[in-house]
Amino acid sequence: MAEGSTPRAETYEHADALRERLKERIYASISLLAVLVALAQGGHATHWAVVASVGVTAVSLWLATLIADLQSLPVAHGRLPELAEIRHMLFTSSPLLTTAVGPLLMTGLSAVGLMGVTTALWISVGSELATLAAWGFAGARRIGAGLLGGLVIAGLNAALGLAVVGVKLLAAH
Repeated sequence: MAEGSTPRAETYEHADALRERLKERIYASISLLAVLVALAQGGHATHWAVVASVGVTAVSLWLATLIADLQSLPVAHGRLPELAEIRHMLFTSSPLLTTAVGPLLMTGLSAVGLMGVTTALWISVGSELATLAAWGFAGARRIGAGLLGGLVIAGLNAALGLAVVGVKLLAAH
């Protein structure tokens, strides 16, 4: 336990860090959805193009978040970040990188011939939509919203993701 802190304060700090991580994961999922749909729509993306697009998207989002954190702290507090703050920034921003795991795994399965690359991309889109819905459901259940409340929030999260997919699909036609 940190000096001068209470178990309750540490529990809150831990929960707040997890909240930040989930927030970053959700932002990245929504951004990655647009990239995945754009690649799938083309119908002729190569495995390497998918790996590069997904990887660059995830790493760019992660670096943008780190840079924003590193620049905003001195502006807000008038000092450089301490090592513990930098570790916290790295911890909370790392889920931005995890959004790439599913699409890269699907692309790998496609590369070994288990499915076409376009199929792998659409499975990745579905997986990201399902993940958004699952986080909404889990959050609603955690606050005691019940099964119906969980399903409503999951549906709203999925609708947000579907809106991104829909805009990308409409923009291409």
